[in-house]
Amino acid sequence: MAVPKRKTSPSRRGMRRAHHALTQNAYVEDKESGELRRPHHIDLKSGEYRGKQVLKPKEE
Repeated sequence: MAVPKRKTSPSRRGMRRAHHALTQNAYVEDKESGELRRPHHIDLKSGEYRGKQVLKPKEE
């Protein structure tokens, strides 16, 4: 079984974990409705994606 020869220092451990931080989700304003939505995702209220009707609109 592989066993480390030396203890990993907190600095080195932190450098390895530097890319593990969670980033905040990106949102864009919809041109038609003005509501916020995720980019490259279907707008569930209107059912459109890139200007084309993909799903039936959600009725309230």
